[in-house]
Amino acid sequence: APVLRPHSLEGALGGFTERVGPAGMGPIGPVASVPLGMEGFLTVPLQMEGAVLAHFRGNPFTSAPLLFCLQGYEGLVEGGENIKQANWLSVSNIIQLGGTIIGSARCKAFTTREGRLLAAYNLVQHGITNLCVIGGDGSLTGANIFRTEWGGLLEQLVKDGKITKEVAKKYCHLNIVGLVGSIDNDFCGTDMTIGTDSALHRIMEVIDAITTTAQSHQRTFVLEVMGRHCGYLALVSALASGADWLFIPEAPPEDGWEDFMCARLGETRSRGSRLNIIIIAEGAIDRNGKPISSSYVKDLVVQRLGFDTRVTVLGHVQRGGTPSAFDRVLSSKMGMEAVMALLEATPDTPACVVSLSGNQSVRLPLMECVQVTKEVQKAMDEKRFEEAIQLRGRHTCALTAAAVCADWCCLSPFRQTHFSLAILNVGAPAAGMNAAVRSAVRIGISQGHTVYVVNDGFEGLSKGQIRKVGWHDVAGWLGRGGSMLGTKRTLPKTSMEKIVENVRKFNIHSLLVVGGFEGWGSHTCSNSDICANEPSLLSSAQSCDRIKQSASGTKRRVFIVETMGGYCGYLSTVTGIAVGADAAYVYEDPFTIHDLKVNVEHLTEKMKTDIQRGLVLRNEKCHEHYTTEFLYNLYSSEGRGIFDCRINVLGHLQQGGAPTPFDRNYGTKLGVKAMLWMSEKLQEAYRKGRVFANSADSACVIGLRKKMVAFSPVTELKKVTDFEHRLPQEQWWLNLRLMLKMLANYQISLTEYISGKMEHVTRRTLSIEKGF
Repeated sequence: APVLRPHSLEGALGGFTERVGPAGMGPIGPVASVPLGMEGFLTVPLQMEGAVLAHFRGNPFTSAPLLFCLQGYEGLVEGGENIKQANWLSVSNIIQLGGTIIGSARCKAFTTREGRLLAAYNLVQHGITNLCVIGGDGSLTGANIFRTEWGGLLEQLVKDGKITKEVAKKYCHLNIVGLVGSIDNDFCGTDMTIGTDSALHRIMEVIDAITTTAQSHQRTFVLEVMGRHCGYLALVSALASGADWLFIPEAPPEDGWEDFMCARLGETRSRGSRLNIIIIAEGAIDRNGKPISSSYVKDLVVQRLGFDTRVTVLGHVQRGGTPSAFDRVLSSKMGMEAVMALLEATPDTPACVVSLSGNQSVRLPLMECVQVTKEVQKAMDEKRFEEAIQLRGRHTCALTAAAVCADWCCLSPFRQTHFSLAILNVGAPAAGMNAAVRSAVRIGISQGHTVYVVNDGFEGLSKGQIRKVGWHDVAGWLGRGGSMLGTKRTLPKTSMEKIVENVRKFNIHSLLVVGGFEGWGSHTCSNSDICANEPSLLSSAQSCDRIKQSASGTKRRVFIVETMGGYCGYLSTVTGIAVGADAAYVYEDPFTIHDLKVNVEHLTEKMKTDIQRGLVLRNEKCHEHYTTEFLYNLYSSEGRGIFDCRINVLGHLQQGGAPTPFDRNYGTKLGVKAMLWMSEKLQEAYRKGRVFANSADSACVIGLRKKMVAFSPVTELKKVTDFEHRLPQEQWWLNLRLMLKMLANYQISLTEYISGKMEHVTRRTLSIEKGF
């Protein structure tokens, strides 16, 4: 753990002269942060700002100076004013901005040894021994080459007389940590790269808008999205929109696809569909490696089917805009982990990249990731497409398999079974519920089962509000918020006899319950680290962005914002990180009047700087006595003459809105997996015309546990659940509280920080199925 020295805001602003690293390691040199554009592009991926923010604000607690390198490697090569000292104010109020405030550029000079020699000289001149590189695989490969050549570059500088042998000895080792910034999500070893989720938001905004006009005019739209070598954006946006057809580089269509596609599109229209959506990645190819262009697909549909067809190329709109809440938190986590990785690095530590595995930050050897990423392209060039998909990771395979939910799949006859299943929603509405129901219905039908849906939860089940559902009955549900089935908090114990009667009447063999704590499927449920309801986080973040903007305009104003969540403080904590809040009060992290006093004093000191605004979040049931009104009165009284306060209760705004791409796909995947699991269990338990559900695993909850989607028996979950407060006894996200306080400039000890473990990238690790 790092050895810390007392710090102050003034110390953070003025830089740090005392540099102390982990015990026994000696001094830690200055750290430079270099964001770089993706290979082949001068523009930058979304949401580098969160990584820059967390990287810098994690750094003052290590007492090491931090410098910015403007314009990426170009700034390293040119030196001078391109390398400058950063301070706390340098990264104030940037987390909601897209792109990068310190610029990014592709640099041909750095690809040559002469260019890297100039970069090495400039780093030595500034005493930089630690480098954090934010970019794509090309940029990270360049960073590793730079590190490998470092000793030889210093020898050359000594030989040329530019530095002395003493200086070369002092800076004989360079530590490098990489963060992957790429909207394509094309880097092997990480579930998500910085910027991908935000790009998906831009794509879905366009698709949702286009869908309305396509339905009105009975049009076919061909949408081209980015992805020259990776089809992730196209794949996920196709699943999130319920597209009719998809083209991606990793899975070229079979020969004769033109006939097959046109036949399917024509049949869906003849069955009543008023639109067709075709999504194509810009790098789409056929089995022979010939490019498939959006204009070719359009002409094909027009000539063979006569449909009114339009092409929309999204282009660089996918790179712009405000970063999503997911990207803000992801980049902040990665930025802080990068600081810790640099602190803990030794001369023998290989260059690493900070990655996301499930919901955990991990460190991976940089060149292992780069090598596997290059093997994907090699496999595609050699037309080994199945291997390319496997190398991308199992989550890509699972999403590909989930495409069975597409509308045209209903055109093939399904074998019939003797099983009947019912699906219902329970608890409060949450975005993503409809996606789970839709996929479960269609997978159930494809398995040959009779599928029923129940309106109004268990209450509807007791009243017989049950109807058989067909394939097209759930069309268009993906983008709908709330619950199309209707949902209530009524528990089954209030009308068990009537429920049993209706279960017998409709001969229901299995129930799929999608909902909150009442149905064991929410974020407060012990089995699931992540639930389907990211829009509540997104709406909270967007609302707080506007509130911060208001506070910045009026100056010296603090907003007290109340969020939902019952006793669960996940929303408050993660929203606090996403918007740069000064404090977030939650039930799971008890606080006293002394803590409130410290927070007020902290804001008072903050108002004396150039950052004259404040944002405090409070979970609705964080404390019995310290209510939102109490906090408002406390802050108003103690801050009188320094700042004034306002209250904002977000309320049910957090439950509304269209589901995000994450929720649409996460809900779809859980629905698919749940229905397949139920089908398997029904087959196992079916004997002599009856289903025997006597084992503990006959009632399970599906959810993401760290790195994997898992099924947990309800009997086991009861042991680790706090039923009084509707919470699991252990909350994984409490580890994020340390980062929240650090980013708000509180004096904390990094000894409590749990660093990510160094892992390795192999074909086996890529085959482990992830939640994303």
